[in-house]
Amino acid sequence: MSYILETERLRLRHWRMDDINHLKRFLQDKDVIYAYEHAFSDEEVQNWLNWNINSYKENSYGLWAIELRNTGEVIGECGLTNQTVKGRPYLEIGYHLIKSHWHKGYGIEAAKACKRYAFEKLNKKEVVSIIRDTNIASMNLAIRNGMVIVNRFIEHYYGLDMPHYLFSVKRNDV
Repeated sequence: MSYILETERLRLRHWRMDDINHLKRFLQDKDVIYAYEHAFSDEEVQNWLNWNINSYKENSYGLWAIELRNTGEVIGECGLTNQTVKGRPYLEIGYHLIKSHWHKGYGIEAAKACKRYAFEKLNKKEVVSIIRDTNIASMNLAIRNGMVIVNRFIEHYYGLDMPHYLFSVKRNDV
């Protein structure tokens, strides 16, 4: 199997069509996806998977499955996606972990590897994380990844106005 990134404890790889049940383990967990205001339906999980597979083809990156190196267990996802905030395009580091793997340092380990990949392999000058203002854990992860808040904006999603922060780190800041 081909891996995009490897760290001390993790391997990141493309999602495959047969990974749908791995995605459901966290996308259908309301505690993990609380910032979205709902657990994903089966159709939304399939759309998420399709979106990532299309991103790999179009951009050569997307959100990648996170596997534990020692067991091969899929514990979540982390990767890079194209996002637009206030009309401006950004490369975002995004992440979701299965709840039983929270607070073990896997999120920051994967996010730092994705930041290095963006700067070193893709030659990007900046990466961001877009985080809902109620998601303290993700904000703390972004800060640990060297990011600072550069903007605040409202996303309209699921019939709600959701305040978000735009965290950023530039290659020169690392």
